[in-house]
Amino acid sequence: MLLDYLKAFVTGGALCLIGQVLIDKTKLTPARILVSYVIAGVVLGAVGLYDPLVEWAGAGASVPLTGFGNVLANGVKKAVSESGILGIFTGGLSAAAGGVCAAIVFGYIVSLLFQPREKN
Repeated sequence: MLLDYLKAFVTGGALCLIGQVLIDKTKLTPARILVSYVIAGVVLGAVGLYDPLVEWAGAGASVPLTGFGNVLANGVKKAVSESGILGIFTGGLSAAAGGVCAAIVFGYIVSLLFQPREKN
């Protein structure tokens, strides 16, 4: 069990390290880096390279934005095999719907509990 935690920590930390280096050493904006992570997850998931990483690293690979891209790619693959070409448009949305819905619901709950204020 400890080894599973270590693998998740190292993998997630490596992904964060890459993002931090991109922020510090390039002129890429954080938004472009985030989009690049999602696209990297989609591409790696589409060619079948990301699933073995998720099996090995667990949450260290499935929780970051690359994991979200992988979920989108897997959803499209499944929907295309079941529904044909229409699955391209519906697969990613249905596969990621639970996570997106949870983010919206929890974000709303937090907004009710805390009041925004200006930074000094």
